[in-house]
Amino acid sequence: VAHRCQKCSGVSDGSCVPKPSSALIINCAGADNDLYINQAIVFIEDAIQYRSINHRVDSKSLWLYRWYYSRTCQWILSLTITVILALAFIEEPSSLTVTSDVRYRLPAWNPPCGLTESIELLCFLVFMVDVSVKSYLIGWKEFWKNKWLMAYILTLIVSFADWIVSLSFFCKENSSMMKKTLKSINSTLPEMASVVLLLAVHLSLFTMFAMLLFARTKDNQQDKEWVMYFRNLPESLTSLLVLLTTANNPDVMIPAYSKNRAYSIFFILFTVLGNLFLMNLLTAIIYNQFRGYLLKSVQSSLFRRRLGIRAAFEVLSSLKETPASAQQCCVSVGALLQVLQKAEMDSRCKQAIMRSLKMCSCDQLSAAQFQKLFEELDKDAIKQHPPSPEYQSHFMQKMQFAFGHPYFGYLGNVVALANIISICVVLVMDADKQLSERDDFFLGAINCFFILYYLLEMLLKILAMGLRRYLSYPSNRFDGLLTVILLDSLWRPELMGLLSLWDMVRLVNMLIVFRFLRIIPNMKFMALVVTTLLDLVKNLRAFAGILLVVFYAFAITGIMLFKGAVVPLGNTSAANTTHDNGTLQCGTYEQLEYWPNNFDDFAAAVVTLWDVMVVNNWQVFLDAFSRYASPWAKIYFVAWWLISSVIWVNLFVALLLENFIHKWDRRCQRESLSDIEYQRTVELMFRDVLEEPTEEELMEKLHQHPHLQLCSLCHRIRPINETMG
Repeated sequence: VAHRCQKCSGVSDGSCVPKPSSALIINCAGADNDLYINQAIVFIEDAIQYRSINHRVDSKSLWLYRWYYSRTCQWILSLTITVILALAFIEEPSSLTVTSDVRYRLPAWNPPCGLTESIELLCFLVFMVDVSVKSYLIGWKEFWKNKWLMAYILTLIVSFADWIVSLSFFCKENSSMMKKTLKSINSTLPEMASVVLLLAVHLSLFTMFAMLLFARTKDNQQDKEWVMYFRNLPESLTSLLVLLTTANNPDVMIPAYSKNRAYSIFFILFTVLGNLFLMNLLTAIIYNQFRGYLLKSVQSSLFRRRLGIRAAFEVLSSLKETPASAQQCCVSVGALLQVLQKAEMDSRCKQAIMRSLKMCSCDQLSAAQFQKLFEELDKDAIKQHPPSPEYQSHFMQKMQFAFGHPYFGYLGNVVALANIISICVVLVMDADKQLSERDDFFLGAINCFFILYYLLEMLLKILAMGLRRYLSYPSNRFDGLLTVILLDSLWRPELMGLLSLWDMVRLVNMLIVFRFLRIIPNMKFMALVVTTLLDLVKNLRAFAGILLVVFYAFAITGIMLFKGAVVPLGNTSAANTTHDNGTLQCGTYEQLEYWPNNFDDFAAAVVTLWDVMVVNNWQVFLDAFSRYASPWAKIYFVAWWLISSVIWVNLFVALLLENFIHKWDRRCQRESLSDIEYQRTVELMFRDVLEEPTEEELMEKLHQHPHLQLCSLCHRIRPINETMG
């Protein structure tokens, strides 16, 4: 069947053949304008969110697609994920106790059988709807190519089977926690095989050298180094691994060093090569690998955005209102305005694009013009503060000038500093006094004076700037909120029934110290550092989720491996212990009273993993759980150290460096404007080094769309006309 093209009077060669079922053909006839408008809206929204456009594009599927990615639906899905993960805190073993110390912890409240299972079933149904909608929207061909979606379905099947088993055993099975581990593992870590191998070689060589250097001799009194640190291969490897993090330095060196000072050369050489060179080289390698990985990811995001915009152009160019005399594909300005009014996008970008369209003198847009309009999405987000009120009175104008001047803010900073100094002086004077000997009236009177000044400062700023402009600055909202809280605590005597006078004074002092953070925006370099951290928090939530995922997985694994392993010294019969009379030696788990650090519940497991990640005294955990559980427990903690401290922390350092360097470079290029705030996303960090996709790459990808077949006649109009001519 031949299809006649509106843009030329020729006949197509049959390349636009209708596809069956839900697959849609966009031929040159363009029969359904509303459908094309809806397709363009979805493609533009895909481009804004960097989503793939490989999904169904018929009318019903487009409605379902927009519903699935609506704020309400995504909020429900996020809430469901949060609930299913939060169940780890209340299901057996429950974390609902005041303390995790095995010596003082009371029996925890455990939910009745069926409660958590019912919540899990509801969450499971939500996940089933989620995976069903995803699978339908992308189609079966794309479904079989999507490994993550297949893994998602497999996880749901295992979860449902585990849920049935849990009910069958009347909630006595703890395997329900395993499904959370599977659900949480949804990200992959960078390939670090070469770096880990380099560390392994370093450790292995020095371990063998240490075992030879500190071998056992006939004189047991001279073998303290061998007895304490290098008795066998596992202990030797553990001692040097801990030394690599400097957690046991100089303890590991002292026995040999006290015997002969020359032994210090071995430990110094190991530390210099391992900690100063290899670990810092590891940071550089991870930074380089991560930057390349992130750059590649951002490049793919840019391609998806350009592809979504181009797909919107192609479907809009098929509308009936497109003039038949056009020599190339084009889109009418009216059609684009209609799409922009319905599309969900940032109001700033929408208004900027509409302004550009109204200023445009042409009625039709080419592909290049269409793409250029949407480059507004790539620009910095600009937040402009509301204007100050205009007073007619000359006196009020002077007041506005005086209290709206930056110097008035500097005066407030000086007063806040004086408040902090006065608190420090009083705390130093009262440090050694008993509570009954302290004179809280003096400090309370000083705080009362400063709080009243803060209130006056806030009111004068509101007078000068206006309420809307005052609240548009985060620093002012921060100041105002703390001022109201301080004033409330000062003038509400009923709070004295809940808190003593000393507690009230301490609370007020803590709020005042916290309020001193207001100076940060006025110190350019400090403000740069803080904005760098805030950008990481706002823009890299998905990356930070990697740490949460790993924390969750290791915490659940730790509970399954070490739950109930640690018991107080008075009840060692219940535990599989192998310790002897040396358990109370200085620096051991028992002597340091690390009893709250255990894996008896989820919350305690998370805190224990955090303490190990910091690597301060982490050798204590290696030794304790090797004795209480099994010598193989070291593998668990070393694996956690490698993933959390070595890889993840270095990844965070890489991100911090990249973001800070980017902001530092841009600070040198951009003038500081008081009324404008620039907010940049992670994608824009690499904008200057990204490569724009070519026309051929975009069209080739569009023609590979599984549910969208573009008619290529628009790109062959000129040859067809020349042939007919």
